Amino acid sequence: MGNADSNAYRNHLSRFLPEEQSDIDGVFDAISGSSGSSAAKNGKATKKTVTLGALQAYMREPLPEQMTVRLYNGMKSIDLTGKSTEPSEQIAKEQFVIFMSNLLKGNADEKITIIMRMISTTEGPVKGKQIQEFTEDLIMSVVHVLNYRKELKGWNLENTRDSAGGVKALASQLLSELKLADGATPVGPQLMEMNFDQSAIEDWVYRVPHISTFLSVVIRQGLHVLHSLPDQTKEIVNLVPGCKGIKGKGLVSLFDIPSIIYINSHLPAELQHKWRLLFSSRLHGESFSQLCGHIVNKGPCIVILRDLDGYIFGGFASHSWEVKPQFQGDNRCFLFSVFPSLAVYTYTGYNDHYMYLNHNQQTMPNGLGMGGQHDYFGLWVDSDYGKGHSKAKPRCTTYNSPQLSAKENFTLDALEVWAVGDLPESTETKGKKSILDVDPEAQALLEMVGKSRQSEGLREPIEDDEDN
Repeated sequence: MGNADSNAYRNHLSRFLPEEQSDIDGVFDAISGSSGSSAAKNGKATKKTVTLGALQAYMREPLPEQMTVRLYNGMKSIDLTGKSTEPSEQIAKEQFVIFMSNLLKGNADEKITIIMRMISTTEGPVKGKQIQEFTEDLIMSVVHVLNYRKELKGWNLENTRDSAGGVKALASQLLSELKLADGATPVGPQLMEMNFDQSAIEDWVYRVPHISTFLSVVIRQGLHVLHSLPDQTKEIVNLVPGCKGIKGKGLVSLFDIPSIIYINSHLPAELQHKWRLLFSSRLHGESFSQLCGHIVNKGPCIVILRDLDGYIFGGFASHSWEVKPQFQGDNRCFLFSVFPSLAVYTYTGYNDHYMYLNHNQQTMPNGLGMGGQHDYFGLWVDSDYGKGHSKAKPRCTTYNSPQLSAKENFTLDALEVWAVGDLPESTETKGKKSILDVDPEAQALLEMVGKSRQSEGLREPIEDDEDN
C-alpha cells in the first residue's frame, strides 16, 4: 500500500473515535480468526484477511445469507491499489475499515461504488430488477436482524402482519423514487428492464435516506459493531418505535414491521420514539362510542383500518382528537396506504380539512374523517359503525391521495388507533375519559331525567409503561 493510499486509509480511520476503532478491530479479528486462514501459519508478518466463508460463518444467524454475500461484494469492491486490478477474494483490514467508513460515515458519493457492487458484481449500469432484489434483501435483512437481536422494542413477528408482503410493498415504494437522467420515473415492467447508471443510483440514495439507514442497521446489528455507541443517529434510534399496550392481548396488528418503519419515518421527529395502542375494534368492540371514548384527548394518533376487501389504510392526526363540528389539526397530518401498496400522502395546501370528529349532532355529519370535505372525505368512518368511504375523483383535495379503499363506500373489517409520542400530561393526570365526558350533552340529558352516571367508577386505568 503506497504512501498516498496509507494517508487515505488513515483519513478513513480518523472518522472513528478511539473506542469505535477498537470495536472495529475486535470484530475484524473475530471474523478473520474464524476463517482458519492458512496465511496466518506462514509467519507472523502475514496480515489477517477475511474470506467469504469466514464472513458467512460469523453472520450465519444474524443475517440472511444473500445479504452477507452482498456485504462481502461491497468490501471486495474497495480498491486499495488504484489500479482497478481483479479484486482479491480476501478482504484486507484496510478494505474493511474503508467499507465501514464510507457506508456508516460517508456521503452518497462515497457510498455509491460499494452499493453498485452490492447490487451487481459486474461493472456498468444495473437493471431495475437487480435494484429491486437488492432493496428487498436489504429490508428483509433489517427485519431479520432486529428480530434476531431483540431490538424490535415490543413489536415482534407474532403481533404484527406477515412481513414478507410488507418487505415487497416497502421495496416498491422506495423504487418508485428511482429517476432516469431525463427526470422520468419508470414504473412496473418498464422499471424492471430499465438500465440505471451509477449517477442515477447515487441520486436515488441521496434522495431516499432509508437506503443508507437500512445499510447502517444491517452493518451495525449484523456484525454487532458500533451498535451501542453514542454516534447512533436519530434515524437509527427511532427506526422502530417502542410498542406499548399490545403485550398479552393476543392481538395481531394491522401493521407489519416494514410499514411501521416507513410510517414512523414520516411522523414529526418528537413523536417517533413510542406508539401506544389506544383502541382496537377486536379488543374494545365495534362501537363508535367506544372508539371516541378511547381516543379523545390522547395526543397525536395514527388511525389504521382494513376494509372487507382486505385493503389497509389510515391517517396520522397531528393533534388530540376532539368531538366538535369543526375541522381540526394542522399540515403535519397525512393519509397513508399499507396494502395493496405502501404510500404516504401529505397535505397539498388546498384547504385545512385535516381531521374531523363528531358524534350525536343533528345538523353536521357524525363520524371520523380526514381530508376532502363533508360527505366526500379522503377517509371517513361513519358513526353508524361499520360503514365508511374514501372518495377521491381523481384525488383528495387536502392530501392528494387516491381512493384508499377497494370500493368507494366500504365496510369496515377492523380498526386500530395508536397514540404516538408521549401522552399529553393532562391525560395522565385526569385518567381515562368516559364517553359521557366526551359528550357533555349526553351527560346533561341523563341528569335532567334523574339518571345517575352508570359508568362512574368503571373507567379503565391509564396503562403505564410497565409492558415491554
